[in-house]
Amino acid sequence: MLTMQDSELRRVVSLVRAAQAGDREAFGELFQRFERQVFADALRRLGDYNEAQELCQDVFVQALRKLPQLQAPEAFSCWLRSITQRMAINRLVRRRPDVATEPETLEASVTDERTPLDAVLANERDARLRAGLGRLRELDRQTLVAFYVKGQSLLEMSDAFDAPLGTIKRRLHVARKRLAKEVDSLVAV
Repeated sequence: MLTMQDSELRRVVSLVRAAQAGDREAFGELFQRFERQVFADALRRLGDYNEAQELCQDVFVQALRKLPQLQAPEAFSCWLRSITQRMAINRLVRRRPDVATEPETLEASVTDERTPLDAVLANERDARLRAGLGRLRELDRQTLVAFYVKGQSLLEMSDAFDAPLGTIKRRLHVARKRLAKEVDSLVAV
């Protein structure tokens, strides 16, 4: 962490107090003093020069708005760093993944041809399946979940359930039929 000399700290404290009183020139000087620190923190967090520049501006806009809330002017540097870090994290969380926009690349990367109606129908089907699973006996539910959700092989299930392979096959077959009946009964309701 950067430590300031006493004279520098006194100057920063006086600039903060002046800026809190509405002195725009004082805030401008604070901007000049801390812009590089904020930009470096933003660049380190975001890894993108342009985004770091944009975030730097946003941080100072936020700092200007929130400056009256700063109760300890001598903590301005740390306070500014915490704003930078919080806003950088928020930006990273909200950042959309980069997608190539060349038509060939874009066309090759688009794999989902579903319409909104398809999505609604899939959600309804999933809800019916979950409800049907919930109505099954525990062993049937465990068998189906192990095979279809966890992706276990029949041999892995045989070991996990401590049952012969033939028994696992029969359980899976019976559990699928019972689930189908449960789902059909939910649709009929």
